[in-house]
Amino acid sequence: MNMSDEISGNVIRPFQLESSSLRGRIVRLDTVLDEILVPHGYPDIVSQLLAEATALCGLLSSMLKYEGIFTLQIQGDGPVSMLVCDTTSGGGVRSCASFDEKRVEKVRKQLLAFAKDEVGEGSDNHLVQLMGKGHIAFTVDQPEHTDRYQGIVELKGTSLVECVQHYFIQSEQINTGIKLAVGQRNGLWRASGIMLQHMPSDGGNAEVDHTKTQFSNFDEDDWRRAMIYMQSCTEDELLSPELSAHEILIRLFHEDGVRVYDPIPVIHSCRCSQERVDNLTQMMSVDELQEMIDQDQLTMTCEFCSKDYHLDKSRLNKIIKESSQSV
Repeated sequence: MNMSDEISGNVIRPFQLESSSLRGRIVRLDTVLDEILVPHGYPDIVSQLLAEATALCGLLSSMLKYEGIFTLQIQGDGPVSMLVCDTTSGGGVRSCASFDEKRVEKVRKQLLAFAKDEVGEGSDNHLVQLMGKGHIAFTVDQPEHTDRYQGIVELKGTSLVECVQHYFIQSEQINTGIKLAVGQRNGLWRASGIMLQHMPSDGGNAEVDHTKTQFSNFDEDDWRRAMIYMQSCTEDELLSPELSAHEILIRLFHEDGVRVYDPIPVIHSCRCSQERVDNLTQMMSVDELQEMIDQDQLTMTCEFCSKDYHLDKSRLNKIIKESSQSV
């Protein structure tokens, strides 16, 4: 393995602790996060939460063996009703949020009433206020397979990290530790996270196959020591533009003989296209198409990347005419 590492970048680094049966991932999102968040113009408190979900999506997806799309969807009855992040097996990631602007602003003011300055980094202690009651769904869609893998867990805890850890402990019986940091540095959004889990019983650096649940014998001392080391990493260290992913891992786990593997590049990649928009119009009802024409709403905007797609009025009229004739 090439031991050199980029100081900043958009990357996921798999690693293994040689002295114990633990394996993990560290994710660093730099320019990718800005490319996702800035075009939306979300309130900072929403961007913060979506950035956390995006980093978690990268960590979770990189633990699985799949060829297709991994989706992390978080739904609640609070001011932020939905967060959606997905990533392809090729490393393309996209994210978006749905929220009630007035309710979000009310929560922000309530949080500021208990803080001296702006609301701090991390969703600890305000996840409930923002998302309320709901659930997290992890979905793996693979075109080559008819089976669809999905895991669902209740929104339970003070942060998204706690909710995900709860899922692995309760549903998968897998000890999981996660350290996550999100914030703005030099005017740019950045996110970084570390995830540690038990090695599969066959060892090695293979990603997890969700159909296999057998893990090697658990050593409480190894786990406790690794968690102490991981939690000792500060948010400033995780988000520092001067520290690489490799350097962070060496600082934390050098006594356990950390083995760092080749990076997995992460890019911002939306799958929207004019062709997809055209296909969508063919599935709309005559009433929906007619309403768009009557109100001159001939533009569709992608919720993930905010790109506008302009619809042809004459084409919509043609679709309406063909649909009416086929009835």
